[in-house]
Amino acid sequence: MSTITEITSAPDFNSHVASLPHSTLFVISFHTPWAAPCAQMRTVLSTLASTYPPTNPPTISFLSINAEDLPEISETYDVTAVPFLVLVRDGKVLETVSGSDASKVRDAVERHSGKESASVGDKNGVISKIPPALETTPQSQTTNGTSAPAKNPATQSLTASDSQTTPQQTSPEVVKEALFERLRNLVSAAPVMLFMKGTPSAPQCGFSRQLVGILREKGVKYGFFNILADEDVRQGLKEFADWPTFPQLWIGGELVGGLDIVKEEISNDPDFFKDYSVSKIPVDGAAAPEATVAAT
Repeated sequence: MSTITEITSAPDFNSHVASLPHSTLFVISFHTPWAAPCAQMRTVLSTLASTYPPTNPPTISFLSINAEDLPEISETYDVTAVPFLVLVRDGKVLETVSGSDASKVRDAVERHSGKESASVGDKNGVISKIPPALETTPQSQTTNGTSAPAKNPATQSLTASDSQTTPQQTSPEVVKEALFERLRNLVSAAPVMLFMKGTPSAPQCGFSRQLVGILREKGVKYGFFNILADEDVRQGLKEFADWPTFPQLWIGGELVGGLDIVKEEISNDPDFFKDYSVSKIPVDGAAAPEATVAAT
């Protein structure tokens, strides 16, 4: 049976891809160690991989990548949320799946691998072995940019007919509280969190670009969240933080402020980021480590 290969470096990734035929389907799973749904995704993929017998040369390869440790690969595939699945063949992205919905993951992999989907009554019990999606907070999941309705954790086992009535039973107060709970988790996802427009490698506004430059100059290891990729977070964080603009920098789960405030803090205390800096910025000028942050 096929297994999941853990990628630990960019050269390791490039070498692995180059060693296989162009026709090989790469199933690349991006994860972080602190996001609970990522553990669920690992179980889903391990079970799914076991249904594919090894071939020579391989027709399918399952890869696992820590999005925080290898930000250069994460940014190449526009990873702004984990778990995040990318299906690639011959250097082209075929499909992406955000979240840990087992049925979506299985459908995407089997469709692009040419394998027929197993039915619920499969005699080998494959379907029963793949666990259902793990929902940590009510929020929109996206697959190839298509939004799906938010799910309430209390109703995650609903049938299709039940789910149609769920929105009528969810009050605005409940939805808001669920969003705020999600935001509380996001602002504390890393000791230093940057909510910005775009990504560190491709900022979408001058203020975000400048703040990224400051963090890199100070050698700060930080997490980031692309607010352009999630309108709920973008709008909700304005009210949650009582701060209407972006970028926003958070330290220890507390709001510092925007670019001007950060500059002021550094002016008043040159060692403002001392506790969050890596030992020194590499001699070759490489950027300080950056983390991708879960939106699922």
